[in-house]
Amino acid sequence: EKHRWTDLGSLRDNFRWRKTWGTVSWVNSEAGSSAETQLAVLGVQLVVTLLTATLMHRLAPHCSFARWLLCNGSLFRYKHPSEEELRALAGKQKPRGRKERRASGCIEEKPFSVPRDAPFQLETCPLTAVDALALHTLVELVGSLLGGLSWGLSGVLSAVLRFFLEYQWFVDFAVYSGGVYLFTEAYRYVLGPAKEANIAVFWCLLTIAFSVKVFLTVTRLYFSAEEGGERSVCLTFAFLFLLLAMLAQVVREETLELGLEPGLDSMSQNLEPLLKMQGWDWALPLVKLAIRVGLAVVGSMLGAFLTFPGLRLAQTHHDALTMSEDRPMLQLLLHTSFLSPLFVLWLWTKPMARDFLHQAPLGRTSFSLLSDSAFDSLRLWVLVVLCLLRLAVTRPHLQAYLCLAKTRVEQLRREAGRIEAREIQQRVVRVYCYVTVVSLQYLTPLILTLNCTLLLKTLGGYSWGLGPVPTLSPTPPSAHDGPVGPEEDEAQQAAALIAGALGSLLTPLFLRGVFAFLIWWIAACQLLSSLFGLYFHQHLAGS
Repeated sequence: EKHRWTDLGSLRDNFRWRKTWGTVSWVNSEAGSSAETQLAVLGVQLVVTLLTATLMHRLAPHCSFARWLLCNGSLFRYKHPSEEELRALAGKQKPRGRKERRASGCIEEKPFSVPRDAPFQLETCPLTAVDALALHTLVELVGSLLGGLSWGLSGVLSAVLRFFLEYQWFVDFAVYSGGVYLFTEAYRYVLGPAKEANIAVFWCLLTIAFSVKVFLTVTRLYFSAEEGGERSVCLTFAFLFLLLAMLAQVVREETLELGLEPGLDSMSQNLEPLLKMQGWDWALPLVKLAIRVGLAVVGSMLGAFLTFPGLRLAQTHHDALTMSEDRPMLQLLLHTSFLSPLFVLWLWTKPMARDFLHQAPLGRTSFSLLSDSAFDSLRLWVLVVLCLLRLAVTRPHLQAYLCLAKTRVEQLRREAGRIEAREIQQRVVRVYCYVTVVSLQYLTPLILTLNCTLLLKTLGGYSWGLGPVPTLSPTPPSAHDGPVGPEEDEAQQAAALIAGALGSLLTPLFLRGVFAFLIWWIAACQLLSSLFGLYFHQHLAGS
């Protein structure tokens, strides 16, 4: 026991412990070394992350931004006509019971039909959380209204309605992720450049991953449809956007300043020594080619994902403008939101944006309005404002979609002949059941663009202020600058080598190019698909 306390005392004398806020380190006083070993690199950020995750789990049933956005009562939906109302309009009696039909020798009754121009009215009711969360009740109600309907349609309605839970979780997670990012930015601004890892990057990357998952889930609906041609449309646009993504990477930096060339040069400059150490210097051109091909494939997938959201956005934008004819301010916001991808494309067109603001013409002379660093910061702010603007006009777009039920009924009345009553009910109910999917199609590109913008600022080394920012070095410091001690084993050396390789690949210049390309490409896909949607709905849909 005496020897044990003696050893502890000598250990305390040899190592002088120092506690800092968020990190724990020690200095070996016996060896005279001042090297610090950080045991925790997150600290306060980790506590905030755990608190945010707890709040997200506890408050979701009581306080949800996604549920408030969709179900606060400002949106209204159309209710389908009841079977009794349709029978009264058609002058039909209530169907006989099963015993009466069996006694009269009529086992099955023919489906009840009404004239297509029957003067029935669609009642409205506010869209509330009770309607959205009562999944099983609504499915049973639809089944009873459609009577004799196959289990297939009931399963489809249940699957579509279940997207409300995915919608609520995804949008709420994006909101909490934005809150963590705001806290992290304020924390790092107040305490100065900290050595801690930025945990907001992890939240933004998770939000981007969940956005891709939502895109896959929604696009799977179109691929599972056997009729309608949605699968062919997705594949056609995927090949078209693949070609356009390869063409976009060929444009010179003097015209389209995405930063891919400087980023790839920075990556190659730092990756070349590592490849030469392994004798793989011949693979450097292949790495650059693989990155370009990978970006083209990712662009093709994003183009396929954004095809139907763009088509839907064009339809809801046109209908929202029609519904707000007496509100010019709202129409101005709708037009600005619809053309926001065009503004994003303009921000990365160097002769029209940076060069124009850097050397603005004034008669025979020119003067500088913004420096390069100020223009980079202004571009980030414009992206954030455009995303918030599109979020602000979410409800007019969703209301325009919900009014599609009335439009379909009015179109039905212009046709001749008779139609089954259950088909009328299906046309009205299907619009409401699909509203959560439309919400995801509208909000997911917005959330994806916003998080890519935040990562562009953080990982690209930009600043939110309009002042100068420190110049980035094309060669970042190595992850293992200190001498390798004899006590380090092969596993530690291999881990240091992998960390150095990743640090050489993911340089700030390279990340600038990647995220700038993603933001610019998402805007290009949205603009092309929405413009095609306007042309389709105005000239081809009615033909």
